[in-house]
Amino acid sequence: MTSVDPPRHLVREAVARALAEDLGVLGDLTAALIPSDAPGRGVLAARTAGVLAGSACATETWAQLDPEVAVCWRAADGADLVAGTVVATVEGPLRSVLTGERTALNFLLHLSGVATLTHQFVAATGGHAAIWDTRKTLPGLRAFEKAAVRAGGGVNHRGSLSDMVLVKDNHLVGLGIADAVAAARAAWPGRGVEVECERADQVREALAAAADLVMLDNLSPDEVRDCVAVVRSGARPDTPVEVSGRVTLERVAAYAAAGADLISASAITQSAPALDLGLDLDVDVERARRR
Repeated sequence: MTSVDPPRHLVREAVARALAEDLGVLGDLTAALIPSDAPGRGVLAARTAGVLAGSACATETWAQLDPEVAVCWRAADGADLVAGTVVATVEGPLRSVLTGERTALNFLLHLSGVATLTHQFVAATGGHAAIWDTRKTLPGLRAFEKAAVRAGGGVNHRGSLSDMVLVKDNHLVGLGIADAVAAARAAWPGRGVEVECERADQVREALAAAADLVMLDNLSPDEVRDCVAVVRSGARPDTPVEVSGRVTLERVAAYAAAGADLISASAITQSAPALDLGLDLDVDVERARRR
């Protein structure tokens, strides 16, 4: 089973940067007004339906702030949520619980939004095609957004430019498809080679050059169907076909029905709205003051 968790060292680094940004030079001035021995207990809950992601970053936030804060998760990344679902409890010194609230929620809301939108795209295909992400991610958060895509049921494309060779239209200026694929094989024999195609004749060229993957870019569902037929009737009928460009939640089912194996959608990372989750506190400050 594919893990939905981002690499641990990246979680530590991203959370450290986020906390440094939030705390500034003097730290949380407002939380410092609260008695140091005041206990706090918060309940993290979904306020709308969606898919959870980002729990590792939320846990790390409070762990870096104060080891006395305990986060107990009742739902794992990838879990379907309805409004009112309690996903975790946070308990410990009230100052620390409050200081970490916004940092933790920033990760949770954004990444759960990515997972939720990905899940909607996956559901819309009816299981006929896999949903791929792209490199259109927020700088510094790619590993987390790609983990959220996995939590939503999607599949990761390239994590970086060094993962595989993707020959796009701009790369083909002055260089034909056959030459580009041959050069890629010679330079990087251990890497997959994908070719972006905008016409059926380019699909034939890519197949003749033995590309590992054919990407159909900015085509209509009918044009995709015609190009898929070219692939399936050729000498390498099992070559995977990816569709990219013009992919929206409203159009993704039509691309899946046209025969695409993979559908890449930048919207799932680039345009995902935040999922509404909140932290509601149940604190007994008066009890602490009476000690």
